[in-house]
Amino acid sequence: MKPTSEMTTGEFVNALAAQQPTPGGGGAAALTGSQAAALVSMVIQFTVGKKKYAAVEEEMKTFLVESDALRTELLALADSDVAAFDAVAATYGMPKESDADKAARSAAMQLALKGAARVPMTVAEKCLRTMELSIPVGSKGNVNVVSDAASALYLAHAALLCAIANVNINLKSINDSEFYQEFTARVAAVCERAEQLYAEGKVAIAAVLGVPL
Repeated sequence: MKPTSEMTTGEFVNALAAQQPTPGGGGAAALTGSQAAALVSMVIQFTVGKKKYAAVEEEMKTFLVESDALRTELLALADSDVAAFDAVAATYGMPKESDADKAARSAAMQLALKGAARVPMTVAEKCLRTMELSIPVGSKGNVNVVSDAASALYLAHAALLCAIANVNINLKSINDSEFYQEFTARVAAVCERAEQLYAEGKVAIAAVLGVPL
């Protein structure tokens, strides 16, 4: 399969709909998060260089560097998700005749499962940062495109929840209690902050739009 960045939208959606394990929910979450970051960048691009928004120009330029990086990173994580799934799938084909085989297979599977949890956790954390950026950009940016900041908030929130589902499905099969506890705590912290930002963002952006969100 081609890298996600080289696929057309139609190719990716068709691959997503096909009877094949990848791309799946993790890749969709990463791509959606990338789109959210792209919308943040779009609002900023329509803000910088405008006299009306001169007071926030430097702040917006700083945000733009970060939103562009998030867009690129999240897009790349769609492919990382495929690689992580493939690593888990590969362990199922390992020999399991002897006790040594079984031990090696189990160790490889646990290692792969950790990788498969790390990727969507990273996606979720980057989506959280995208949500954080969407609020000041939406409340201070060009009013003509503030609805796009709202879309960024909604998309990043949805992508984050999707990514967390993929973290949790892998966590339940991981035997390393320290790893499990660490990631469970990270999941809880991200989810709590995401719901705070979602509520705050809707209020802040709705105030600029003048319509309910």
